[in-house]
Amino acid sequence: MHHADLSRLPGAAQVVDELADALRGRLDVLVNCAGTGTGTPALDIGYDTWREVLAVDLDAPFLCSQRAAHRMIAGGRGGRIVNITSVHETAPRVGAAPYRAAKGGLGLLTTVLALELAEHGITVNAVAPGEIATPMTGQEDRDPHGERRPGVPLGRPGDAREVAAVVAFQAGSHLDSDGWRRP
Repeated sequence: MHHADLSRLPGAAQVVDELADALRGRLDVLVNCAGTGTGTPALDIGYDTWREVLAVDLDAPFLCSQRAAHRMIAGGRGGRIVNITSVHETAPRVGAAPYRAAKGGLGLLTTVLALELAEHGITVNAVAPGEIATPMTGQEDRDPHGERRPGVPLGRPGDAREVAAVVAFQAGSHLDSDGWRRP
């Protein structure tokens, strides 16, 4: 298992190459799921906070996707890139300007990468969850099924395992009964 501080860019993106090297150069799936945010109103956010959120939530997925795509193209077997955006990329929320700007940018980056990488058999998709029970939302050790959220379609926060299932489905579309294949 590798840990990388994705606010330390561009160097932290080399984790993609390190992991690919550990897999004998092979890379089939990349999931960009790191994220950070702030609840500070836009007029009160310092530039350093603004840049840190954009670095983790937008710059890091760009750099990691770029490295992964180079590996996937060189491998000649296609691949999958899945970006975790947010429902808030199109539904703004007060007090979260850099997070929403970054996730909106990541949504647009996803569409551009999908167009550019399709010819290499690489699909690029986004999963855009709403509130998910995680440490980032202050719900680390609680079962989200017992929480009530009026106005949310399920009436509760999402469970990280639900998001993981969608990501696994998108990544799994690259599998067949014999293992990985080129689409």
